Amino acid sequence: MRSVIDIKELSVSEIDELVSVAKDIIANPEKYAHKCEGKKLATLFFEPSTRTRLSFEAAMYELGGNVLSMASAASSSASKGESVADTAQVISCYADIIAMRHPKEGAPMVAAMNASIPVINAGDGGHNHPTQTLADLLTISREKGRFDNLTVGFCGDLKFGRTVHSLISAMERYEGVKFVLISPDELTVPDYVKRELDKKGIPYVETTDLTAVMPELDILYMTRVQQERFFNEEDYLRLRDSYILTPEKLENAKSDMIVMHPLPRVNEISVAVDRDPRACYFKQVLNGKYMRMALILKLLGL
Repeated sequence: MRSVIDIKELSVSEIDELVSVAKDIIANPEKYAHKCEGKKLATLFFEPSTRTRLSFEAAMYELGGNVLSMASAASSSASKGESVADTAQVISCYADIIAMRHPKEGAPMVAAMNASIPVINAGDGGHNHPTQTLADLLTISREKGRFDNLTVGFCGDLKFGRTVHSLISAMERYEGVKFVLISPDELTVPDYVKRELDKKGIPYVETTDLTAVMPELDILYMTRVQQERFFNEEDYLRLRDSYILTPEKLENAKSDMIVMHPLPRVNEISVAVDRDPRACYFKQVLNGKYMRMALILKLLGL
Protein backbone atom coordinates (compact mmCIF):
# COMPACT_ATOMS: atom_id res chain seq x y z
CA MET A 1 0.00 0.00 0.00
CA ARG A 2 1.34 3.39 -0.99
CA SER A 3 0.30 7.00 -0.41
CA VAL A 4 1.30 10.22 -2.21
CA ILE A 5 1.91 13.16 0.13
CA ASP A 6 4.70 14.98 -1.73
CA ILE A 7 5.42 15.14 -5.47
CA LYS A 8 9.03 14.13 -4.69
CA GLU A 9 7.74 10.67 -3.73
CA LEU A 10 7.03 10.06 -7.43
CA SER A 11 10.10 9.36 -9.56
CA VAL A 12 10.56 10.93 -12.99
CA SER A 13 9.69 7.58 -14.60
CA GLU A 14 6.51 7.32 -12.49
CA ILE A 15 5.47 10.86 -13.48
CA ASP A 16 6.08 9.98 -17.13
CA GLU A 17 4.01 6.81 -16.66
CA LEU A 18 1.11 8.76 -15.07
CA VAL A 19 1.20 11.30 -17.93
CA SER A 20 1.13 8.42 -20.43
CA VAL A 21 -1.85 6.74 -18.69
CA ALA A 22 -3.72 10.08 -18.50
CA LYS A 23 -3.22 10.59 -22.24
CA ASP A 24 -4.54 7.06 -22.86
CA ILE A 25 -7.60 7.85 -20.69
CA ILE A 26 -8.23 10.94 -22.86
CA ALA A 27 -7.92 8.86 -26.04
CA ASN A 28 -9.82 5.76 -24.82
CA PRO A 29 -12.26 6.69 -22.02
CA GLU A 30 -14.39 3.55 -22.49
CA LYS A 31 -11.36 1.35 -21.69
CA TYR A 32 -11.28 2.84 -18.16
CA ALA A 33 -15.01 3.25 -17.47
CA HIS A 34 -15.27 0.18 -15.19
CA LYS A 35 -11.74 -0.05 -13.75
CA CYS A 36 -12.79 0.98 -10.22
CA GLU A 37 -16.12 -0.83 -9.97
CA GLY A 38 -16.70 -1.82 -6.35
CA LYS A 39 -14.09 0.66 -5.08
CA LYS A 40 -14.79 3.71 -2.90
CA LEU A 41 -12.93 7.02 -2.63
CA ALA A 42 -13.38 9.06 0.56
CA THR A 43 -12.87 12.81 0.12
CA LEU A 44 -11.89 14.40 3.45
CA PHE A 45 -11.73 18.16 2.93
CA PHE A 46 -11.07 20.21 6.06
CA GLU A 47 -10.65 23.36 3.93
CA PRO A 48 -12.91 24.78 1.18
CA SER A 49 -12.32 23.50 -2.36
CA THR A 50 -14.17 23.45 -5.66
CA ARG A 51 -11.86 22.08 -8.35
CA THR A 52 -9.75 19.65 -6.37
CA ARG A 53 -12.62 18.02 -4.55
CA LEU A 54 -15.00 17.81 -7.52
CA SER A 55 -12.26 16.60 -9.84
CA PHE A 56 -11.35 13.76 -7.43
CA GLU A 57 -15.02 12.83 -7.26
CA ALA A 58 -15.50 13.10 -11.04
CA ALA A 59 -12.32 11.03 -11.54
CA MET A 60 -13.63 8.20 -9.34
CA TYR A 61 -17.09 8.23 -10.93
CA GLU A 62 -15.60 8.14 -14.43
CA LEU A 63 -13.56 5.09 -13.40
CA GLY A 64 -16.80 3.36 -12.33
CA GLY A 65 -16.20 3.73 -8.59
CA ASN A 66 -18.14 5.43 -5.80
CA VAL A 67 -17.44 8.37 -3.51
CA LEU A 68 -17.94 8.94 0.22
CA SER A 69 -17.83 12.64 0.94
CA MET A 70 -17.58 14.72 4.08
CA ALA A 71 -19.55 17.95 3.64
CA SER A 72 -17.14 20.05 5.73
CA ALA A 73 -14.87 19.90 8.76
CA ALA A 74 -17.72 21.33 10.84
CA SER A 75 -19.90 18.34 10.01
CA SER A 76 -17.20 15.78 10.87
CA SER A 77 -16.03 14.40 14.21
CA ALA A 78 -13.04 16.76 13.94
CA SER A 79 -15.42 19.38 15.34
CA LYS A 80 -15.66 17.17 18.45
CA GLY A 81 -11.90 16.98 18.73
CA GLU A 82 -11.19 13.72 16.87
CA SER A 83 -7.56 13.51 15.77
CA VAL A 84 -6.45 13.16 12.15
CA ALA A 85 -4.86 9.80 13.06
CA ASP A 86 -8.15 8.44 14.42
CA THR A 87 -10.15 9.82 11.49
CA ALA A 88 -7.79 8.04 9.08
CA GLN A 89 -8.22 4.71 10.86
CA VAL A 90 -12.01 5.10 10.92
CA ILE A 91 -12.26 5.98 7.22
CA SER A 92 -10.02 3.00 6.37
CA CYS A 93 -12.94 0.79 7.52
CA TYR A 94 -15.27 2.31 4.91
CA ALA A 95 -13.26 3.22 1.81
CA ASP A 96 -10.45 1.93 -0.42
CA ILE A 97 -8.57 5.23 -0.87
CA ILE A 98 -8.62 8.72 0.72
CA ALA A 99 -8.11 12.18 -0.80
CA MET A 100 -7.44 14.64 2.01
CA ARG A 101 -7.09 18.43 2.19
CA HIS A 102 -6.16 20.06 5.48
CA PRO A 103 -5.09 23.57 6.57
CA LYS A 104 -2.33 22.12 8.79
CA GLU A 105 0.92 21.23 7.06
CA GLY A 106 1.74 17.57 7.58
CA ALA A 107 -1.82 16.45 8.40
CA PRO A 108 -2.14 14.18 5.31
CA MET A 109 1.19 12.58 6.26
CA VAL A 110 -0.18 11.79 9.72
CA ALA A 111 -3.28 10.33 8.04
CA ALA A 112 -1.12 8.17 5.75
CA MET A 113 0.89 6.87 8.71
CA ASN A 114 -2.31 5.71 10.43
CA ALA A 115 -4.58 4.65 7.57
CA SER A 116 -4.60 1.10 6.22
CA ILE A 117 -5.50 2.39 2.73
CA PRO A 118 -3.68 4.81 0.36
CA VAL A 119 -3.92 8.54 1.17
CA ILE A 120 -3.53 11.27 -1.45
CA ASN A 121 -2.57 14.74 -0.24
CA ALA A 122 -5.08 17.14 -1.82
CA GLY A 123 -3.29 20.17 -0.33
CA ASP A 124 -1.88 20.82 3.15
CA GLY A 125 -1.59 24.44 4.26
CA GLY A 126 1.03 26.38 2.30
CA HIS A 127 3.13 23.27 1.93
CA ASN A 128 2.31 20.81 -0.83
CA HIS A 129 -0.29 20.03 -3.49
CA PRO A 130 0.99 17.06 -5.51
CA THR A 131 -2.12 16.39 -7.61
CA GLN A 132 -2.30 20.02 -8.74
CA THR A 133 1.31 19.54 -9.83
CA LEU A 134 0.31 16.43 -11.78
CA ALA A 135 -2.40 18.51 -13.49
CA ASP A 136 0.22 21.17 -14.26
CA LEU A 137 2.63 18.57 -15.66
CA LEU A 138 0.02 17.04 -17.97
CA THR A 139 -0.83 20.56 -19.19
CA ILE A 140 2.83 21.31 -19.90
CA SER A 141 3.28 17.96 -21.65
CA ARG A 142 0.19 18.44 -23.85
CA GLU A 143 0.91 22.10 -24.67
CA LYS A 144 4.73 22.16 -24.90
CA GLY A 145 5.47 18.52 -25.73
CA ARG A 146 8.34 18.30 -23.21
CA PHE A 147 9.48 19.00 -19.65
CA ASP A 148 13.13 19.79 -20.40
CA ASN A 149 14.75 23.00 -21.70
CA LEU A 150 11.98 25.33 -20.51
CA THR A 151 12.10 28.72 -18.79
CA VAL A 152 9.31 28.76 -16.22
CA GLY A 153 8.17 32.03 -14.65
CA PHE A 154 6.23 31.94 -11.37
CA CYS A 155 4.44 35.18 -10.53
CA GLY A 156 2.57 36.43 -7.45
CA ASP A 157 2.46 34.78 -4.05
CA LEU A 158 5.50 32.51 -4.10
CA LYS A 159 5.77 32.36 -0.31
CA PHE A 160 2.49 30.64 0.55
CA GLY A 161 1.74 29.18 -2.91
CA ARG A 162 1.91 25.42 -2.31
CA THR A 163 1.31 24.77 -6.03
CA VAL A 164 4.48 26.75 -6.82
CA HIS A 165 6.60 24.80 -4.31
CA SER A 166 5.33 21.47 -5.65
CA LEU A 167 5.82 22.33 -9.34
CA ILE A 168 9.38 23.59 -8.71
CA SER A 169 10.12 20.27 -6.95
CA ALA A 170 8.86 18.35 -9.97
CA MET A 171 10.39 20.48 -12.74
CA GLU A 172 13.84 20.82 -11.15
CA ARG A 173 14.48 17.17 -12.03
CA TYR A 174 14.42 17.79 -15.78
CA GLU A 175 17.39 18.94 -17.87
CA GLY A 176 17.79 22.55 -18.96
CA VAL A 177 14.99 24.01 -16.82
CA LYS A 178 15.40 27.59 -15.57
CA PHE A 179 13.11 29.35 -13.08
CA VAL A 180 12.20 33.05 -13.01
CA LEU A 181 10.67 33.98 -9.63
CA ILE A 182 8.54 37.14 -9.83
CA SER A 183 7.05 38.47 -6.60
CA PRO A 184 6.91 41.37 -4.15
CA ASP A 185 9.77 41.26 -1.64
CA GLU A 186 7.37 40.10 1.09
CA LEU A 187 6.17 37.07 -0.91
CA THR A 188 9.39 35.54 -2.27
CA VAL A 189 9.94 31.78 -2.52
CA PRO A 190 10.86 30.27 0.90
CA ASP A 191 14.56 29.82 1.61
CA TYR A 192 14.29 26.02 1.77
CA VAL A 193 13.15 25.97 -1.89
CA LYS A 194 16.07 28.22 -2.95
CA ARG A 195 18.57 26.14 -0.95
CA GLU A 196 17.43 23.05 -2.85
CA LEU A 197 17.89 24.83 -6.20
CA ASP A 198 21.33 26.10 -5.17
CA LYS A 199 22.38 22.63 -4.02
CA LYS A 200 21.44 21.14 -7.38
CA GLY A 201 22.93 24.01 -9.38
CA ILE A 202 19.61 24.84 -11.04
CA PRO A 203 19.53 28.39 -12.46
CA TYR A 204 16.94 30.84 -11.16
CA VAL A 205 16.52 34.59 -10.95
CA GLU A 206 14.39 36.62 -8.54
CA THR A 207 12.75 39.84 -9.71
CA THR A 208 9.84 42.15 -8.94
CA ASP A 209 9.41 43.12 -12.64
CA LEU A 210 7.13 40.85 -14.69
CA THR A 211 7.28 43.00 -17.84
CA ALA A 212 11.09 42.88 -18.03
CA VAL A 213 11.30 39.08 -17.99
CA MET A 214 8.18 38.31 -20.06
CA PRO A 215 10.01 37.84 -23.42
CA GLU A 216 12.17 34.97 -22.13
CA LEU A 217 9.39 32.83 -20.61
CA ASP A 218 8.07 29.57 -22.10
CA ILE A 219 5.57 29.22 -19.26
CA LEU A 220 4.04 31.93 -17.04
CA TYR A 221 2.50 30.45 -13.90
CA MET A 222 0.34 33.11 -12.21
CA THR A 223 -0.87 32.77 -8.61
CA ARG A 224 -3.29 34.72 -6.48
CA VAL A 225 -2.23 36.48 -3.30
CA GLN A 226 -4.00 34.24 -0.78
CA GLN A 227 -6.01 36.19 1.77
CA GLU A 228 -6.45 33.12 4.00
CA ARG A 229 -2.67 32.84 4.56
CA PHE A 230 -2.25 36.42 5.83
CA PHE A 231 -2.23 37.39 9.48
CA ASN A 232 -3.39 40.94 8.86
CA GLU A 233 -5.74 42.52 6.37
CA GLU A 234 -3.50 45.54 5.69
CA ASP A 235 -0.67 43.44 4.27
CA TYR A 236 -3.11 41.50 2.10
CA LEU A 237 -4.76 44.66 0.70
CA ARG A 238 -1.37 46.23 0.01
CA LEU A 239 -0.06 43.20 -1.91
CA ARG A 240 -3.08 41.66 -3.59
CA ASP A 241 -2.89 43.75 -6.78
CA SER A 242 0.91 43.51 -7.17
CA TYR A 243 0.60 41.76 -10.54
CA ILE A 244 -2.38 41.84 -12.86
CA LEU A 245 -1.89 40.10 -16.21
CA THR A 246 -3.55 41.94 -19.12
CA PRO A 247 -3.47 41.48 -22.91
CA GLU A 248 -1.10 44.49 -23.12
CA LYS A 249 1.42 42.78 -20.82
CA LEU A 250 1.36 39.71 -23.09
CA GLU A 251 2.36 41.69 -26.18
CA ASN A 252 6.08 41.05 -25.55
CA ALA A 253 5.60 37.36 -24.69
CA LYS A 254 6.51 34.47 -26.98
CA SER A 255 3.72 33.47 -29.35
CA ASP A 256 3.83 29.91 -27.95
CA MET A 257 4.24 30.83 -24.28
CA ILE A 258 1.50 29.31 -22.11
CA VAL A 259 -0.25 31.05 -19.21
CA MET A 260 -1.12 28.78 -16.29
CA HIS A 261 -2.90 29.38 -12.98
CA PRO A 262 -3.97 26.84 -10.33
CA LEU A 263 -7.23 28.80 -9.78
CA PRO A 264 -9.27 30.26 -8.20
CA ARG A 265 -8.26 33.62 -9.61
CA VAL A 266 -9.36 36.86 -8.02
CA ASN A 267 -8.14 39.64 -10.29
CA GLU A 268 -4.54 38.69 -11.09
CA ILE A 269 -5.50 37.66 -14.64
CA SER A 270 -7.83 39.97 -16.55
CA VAL A 271 -10.80 38.09 -18.08
CA ALA A 272 -9.72 39.60 -21.41
CA VAL A 273 -6.73 37.21 -21.33
CA ASP A 274 -9.15 34.23 -21.44
CA ARG A 275 -9.56 34.76 -25.19
CA ASP A 276 -5.80 34.54 -25.81
CA PRO A 277 -4.85 31.11 -27.25
CA ARG A 278 -1.96 31.01 -24.77
CA ALA A 279 -4.36 30.91 -21.79
CA CYS A 280 -4.31 27.33 -20.45
CA TYR A 281 -5.76 27.60 -16.93
CA PHE A 282 -9.13 26.03 -17.77
CA LYS A 283 -7.32 23.24 -19.66
CA GLN A 284 -5.40 22.65 -16.41
CA VAL A 285 -8.70 21.98 -14.62
CA LEU A 286 -9.65 19.24 -17.09
CA ASN A 287 -6.14 17.78 -17.09
CA GLY A 288 -6.38 17.55 -13.30
CA LYS A 289 -9.26 15.11 -13.57
CA TYR A 290 -7.33 12.85 -15.95
CA MET A 291 -4.20 12.84 -13.80
CA ARG A 292 -6.21 12.08 -10.65
CA MET A 293 -7.81 9.16 -12.53
CA ALA A 294 -4.32 7.88 -13.43
CA LEU A 295 -3.09 8.29 -9.84
CA ILE A 296 -6.11 6.52 -8.31
CA LEU A 297 -5.53 3.58 -10.69
CA LYS A 298 -1.84 3.44 -9.76
CA LEU A 299 -2.39 3.53 -5.98
CA LEU A 300 -5.17 0.93 -6.14
CA GLY A 301 -2.93 -1.33 -8.26
CA LEU A 302 -5.39 -1.31 -11.17
